[in-house]
Amino acid sequence: MKINEKNLCAFASSATPVDREGWLDLRGEVGKSYQRRWFTLKGNLLFYFDKKGDKEPVGVIILEGCTIELTEEESYSFKIVFHCEGGRTYFLCTNAQASMEAWMKALACASYDYMKLMVAELQRQLDEAQAEEAAEAAALVTITPPEEKEPKVPPRGQRHNPFNKVADGETKAVPGSRHHKENARPEVVRKRVSFRDIHTAFGRPVLAHRAQWRAARNAPQPPPLIQL
Repeated sequence: MKINEKNLCAFASSATPVDREGWLDLRGEVGKSYQRRWFTLKGNLLFYFDKKGDKEPVGVIILEGCTIELTEEESYSFKIVFHCEGGRTYFLCTNAQASMEAWMKALACASYDYMKLMVAELQRQLDEAQAEEAAEAAALVTITPPEEKEPKVPPRGQRHNPFNKVADGETKAVPGSRHHKENARPEVVRKRVSFRDIHTAFGRPVLAHRAQWRAARNAPQPPPLIQL
């Protein structure tokens, strides 16, 4: 893999969010002594510097195709193992159990393969949730029973109310009565009359007659004639 060193150094010192950073002791496969370095994890790139605040890193580890494993050499130590042909192994050591566990978890979750597995798992969970919601929605659908062709027979002892509204084509009158369809008169279409028309036709004359009556009642009466 070809890496542009200038771009890599610029990315290491940029304001890109840092996933984890801190002091770790590092050694390679050849030497047995650990060297203290400042590590910064950004995505799947693990940069290490001579001291905190340096602009250019001493090295970088690309966390792809590797595993994070515990070691038995030092307390709170672990290693980054590359399983490809000619792959290296990096030994790292912290000063506390909690710090070691946090670093191992962060490094194990930094690879692209891990992110791809997480996306696939989240997609599977989303599909299952959508399938469950669809099943619940289908269970809530109510089935409308078919319409009955024959009218229901009222229960025994129930009286028939002749004022109940009946459907078209049915009758509620007793055969032989004047309300039966055989004896019923043809329905007369009634013309709608507004209140204004009714008031003009009947109300105004009544009011006029009443006004005349009141005027006549309140009019002054002539004095009675005295017969001599």
